[in-house]
Amino acid sequence: MWALRRASVPLRNRGFNIRASNAAFPDLEIQEKAGFFDSPELTSDRCLSFKRFYHGKNDSVNFYRVRRSLSSQAGTENSEDEDEDDLEDGFSELETTDRAKAVKDTNVGDNNEDELISEPDFSDSDDDAEPSKDELEISDTEADLSEKRPFRKKGTSKLFKAIIAAPGLSVHSALDKWVEEGNEIERGELALTMLNLRKLRMYGRALQLSEWLQASKQLEFVERDYSSHVDLIAKVQGLEKASKYIERIPKSSRGELIYRTLLANYVQANNVKKAEELFNKMKDMDLPVTAFACNQLLLLYKRTDKKKLADVLLLMEKENVKPNLFTFKLLMDTKGQLNDISGMEEILEKMKEQGFEADLHIRFILARHYASAGLKEKAEAVLKEMEQGNLSENRKASRNLLRIYAELGQADEVERVWKSCESNPRPGECIAAIEAWGKLNKIKEAEAVFDKMLKTVTKPSSVHYTALLNVYANHKMLTKGKDLIKRMANNGCRIGPQTWDALVKLYVDAGEIEKADSVLYKAAQQNQMKPLYRTYMAIMDQYSKRGDIHNTEKIFHRMRQVGYTARLRQFQSLVSAYINAKVPAYGIRDRMKADNIFPNRDLAGLLVQVDAFRKTSVSDLLE
Repeated sequence: MWALRRASVPLRNRGFNIRASNAAFPDLEIQEKAGFFDSPELTSDRCLSFKRFYHGKNDSVNFYRVRRSLSSQAGTENSEDEDEDDLEDGFSELETTDRAKAVKDTNVGDNNEDELISEPDFSDSDDDAEPSKDELEISDTEADLSEKRPFRKKGTSKLFKAIIAAPGLSVHSALDKWVEEGNEIERGELALTMLNLRKLRMYGRALQLSEWLQASKQLEFVERDYSSHVDLIAKVQGLEKASKYIERIPKSSRGELIYRTLLANYVQANNVKKAEELFNKMKDMDLPVTAFACNQLLLLYKRTDKKKLADVLLLMEKENVKPNLFTFKLLMDTKGQLNDISGMEEILEKMKEQGFEADLHIRFILARHYASAGLKEKAEAVLKEMEQGNLSENRKASRNLLRIYAELGQADEVERVWKSCESNPRPGECIAAIEAWGKLNKIKEAEAVFDKMLKTVTKPSSVHYTALLNVYANHKMLTKGKDLIKRMANNGCRIGPQTWDALVKLYVDAGEIEKADSVLYKAAQQNQMKPLYRTYMAIMDQYSKRGDIHNTEKIFHRMRQVGYTARLRQFQSLVSAYINAKVPAYGIRDRMKADNIFPNRDLAGLLVQVDAFRKTSVSDLLE
């Protein structure tokens, strides 16, 4: 399948002897190629940190000895600084299984699916509560387990209302009372309740519900119930406790679904080491290697180390794991990010050869990258396909059309699309329109859409306000941004990571770095939600430019405290601070080694400049 491996240097010239079966991917060119992701700029001499993708006596591919990277002339920093922006790309950080089950169990329609957003950071990112579609993967096994229930597509249940009405830490008592009143526990209603709690990100209450179900034995847990519980523990109590809980699950229910759920949470947290260790453990346990698990690794490396993407594809070929639609989306988006348009189009053709059709999201990926690459005609052609000739009957495309037409600078088209929605706008369309007008530097139009949205949304949330706040931040309108924050507070909106990010950007762009630092510190102290990775980096980079080593190190330390594992991107900023301060960075290489960080070409060049013991022509003369 992967004739996508268009490498420039044969492996035999690098001293490697690779022999791989093409049974799963007959078009895979790997016998003499370095992999379909290959670039001198991105090739690393280091070994992969996980050496046990394959194990056995007859393995023909020595995985951890092969060097691979992306086919692009792009700079290497792109491979490290994806952080939480994948959701804005339309990708979920966590392709959760239990939520997919809830969708099927309750007959939730596409409109509700649009609201299924992953843990905020982006990580969603988390992780960043962007109003973007959660790409759910439902495996064949999961689909078989699913039983459709006669529940309405929208609305809530009595059980959900009882949980919402209960004080924060007394959900168990409220549920006991609910049963005492003669109410029955039914799987369909439970699925709908869990789905609604997750949509509102009430993970703490969802976890209490799950704990009560186990303690009261009101429900006989099966593997997918335990899987949901693992996911909730990871979100509320942390990954370590989620990992320990798995040991308490009966062996009969401790299957691949359980471990893949923990794997997805490691990926969401960008914890490369733990994700790789768990993946290897799953192989050692002889659990099946699924497309879901491989996609999680692809998603992880797409954001942290693109050089390893080709290794995952080789693994899929070795294990005869067929790529699914989500796999193709990830690969196309990665190629597009690196401005490898021809590579993106090749993957699209291979996808079609495998029998997959280009859905609305794939067309969005194509149009966005065409627009970014300046290929206006190609972008417009895809946009017309998205409209399908009748925009009023194809409202799902409106949000993405607004964004891409704004990227192309076509204000007339943005206005045309918005007018088709204006009489009865949906919140997502309003947010997209605000972003589009902001990108076109039409602040009044963005404000007009915002005012209209507030009239149509019953209870506006921080997501709605943050859209306009980002417009103000991008245009350095500090006063208006502060006023909008006050309106949010007065309206009782809960301010979360996305809002903090916009507010920090507002102060950073205004040159008030210390104020931005103070705002983020207070937000992190007063709330249990983790600020976004990019928010910390915005402040860290500014301190670095000043040569302020103390504060750059401080932000580096804070990121570790809140749970962000060290990345190449952070060390680049840290080393730059020492360079700008004109002082050596003692022990920096040892620190990187301790965090399992290996320098790329750019960082290696920076490290030379802060090496306290490097020799120069002058030092040689003085010896």
